Amino acid sequence: MGTAVSAIEHVPGERVTGERVPKQDRSRATRQRLLEAAVACLAERGWTGSTVAVVAERAGVSRGAAQHHFPTREDLFTAAVEYVAEERSTALRALFPQGATGDRHAVVSALVDLYTGPLFRAALHLWVAASNEAPLRPRVTELEAHVGRETHRIAVDLLGADETRPGVRETVQGLLDMARGLGLANLLTDDTGRRERVVAQWARILDTVLTD
Repeated sequence: MGTAVSAIEHVPGERVTGERVPKQDRSRATRQRLLEAAVACLAERGWTGSTVAVVAERAGVSRGAAQHHFPTREDLFTAAVEYVAEERSTALRALFPQGATGDRHAVVSALVDLYTGPLFRAALHLWVAASNEAPLRPRVTELEAHVGRETHRIAVDLLGADETRPGVRETVQGLLDMARGLGLANLLTDDTGRRERVVAQWARILDTVLTD
């Protein structure tokens, strides 16, 4: 992970239990708790309400320990969103361990789910913050490019799409843009009913475009 740091030793102030657990393992577990807590806070409170102190309290560690793992607020939140994005990508691939299943409706539905959960909400808050805070913007832009490329690769693999054929790459990208739009629509209201109909229609479109 581009913004991740390697596991480090426990420092004073970090609340841990079980002294017989190796220090490196405790540090790795603490870092993971911080990343998960950061995403949850960002999704629930937005950028303004998600301070390092709030995240540290939610993760059950001291602020000093949190800053030892992530020296700045920007380090913490960009790493957190990337971490969970990679976890979601892994989970998405695990749903289809054999690759393309031929069931494009299931693949489209799984891809759309990536944009309708807490990760997307957290990422959106990060994007809004980056639009207003110049120091954060380059890091979030780089993060979004990385996540976007990875999601596109997964979509191509799972759909069995041949991007050497005219229009296929644009169709896959259109699917992901549509999924992002559905995620935005779902932020304020439960858009489940309409989303299911749109997913079904996109699956039919993909069957037409991607099938020889």
